[in-house]
Amino acid sequence: MTENDLRLALDKLADDGRRIDFWLRDDDAVEPTEQLAKLATLTDAFSVPATLAVIPEKTGADLASYLDTQPHLDVAVHGWSHRNYAGAGEKKQELGSHRPLPDIVSELKAGFDKLAALHAPRFVPMLVPPWNRIAPEMIEALPELGFAALSTFGPEKTAPVAMLNSHVDIMDWHGTRGGRPAADLIAETIALIEAPDRAPVIGVLGHHLVHDDSAWHFLDLLFGVTADHPACRWRSARVLLGL
Repeated sequence: MTENDLRLALDKLADDGRRIDFWLRDDDAVEPTEQLAKLATLTDAFSVPATLAVIPEKTGADLASYLDTQPHLDVAVHGWSHRNYAGAGEKKQELGSHRPLPDIVSELKAGFDKLAALHAPRFVPMLVPPWNRIAPEMIEALPELGFAALSTFGPEKTAPVAMLNSHVDIMDWHGTRGGRPAADLIAETIALIEAPDRAPVIGVLGHHLVHDDSAWHFLDLLFGVTADHPACRWRSARVLLGL
């Protein structure tokens, strides 16, 4: 699949009088880096808003000062420490059932309050669980902590808060740990666009700190095809959630 195939899929969507929204989530932000600056520059060039999932324990005023200069970047809560508490042989989790619920709730409240104070102009009360995994009992506790939304990976499920998921992960975590091939990502995106039960929003997931040339190339290609196409819009999480 090529960028022309993606353009043709969007052309058909436009011909049918339909439109789809995209949103960009980028995980593991902590501080200003060259990689974050590259993401900010690239997204700004195409007028693409993005939501950074920020790790509260590890971040501080430096990131807040930098983001004051990047009004198209918002901030969501990425757990507390991004520490794995799962046992050997289990999938990694920070917000699983491996610790007492009150301990997790306390950390998430601290993370919420810290980021809300540091990033008041751009703070989105949305939880992004590290590794996209969270125990059901933790989800039930989110409203009382002030969270209005939850973002994981894959099809959205029913929850006591709004769900705004990512659906296309550009990273090859189980192989090269770099960017996945553009042809595969384009095919995945087209399949979502053409699905009979097509969701109105497609979430693209990046991790700027580990992007290689392939990852940056795909984002540049994707933005180039979609940014000005009449069949789609890039929206912020804040706008999509009505916050």
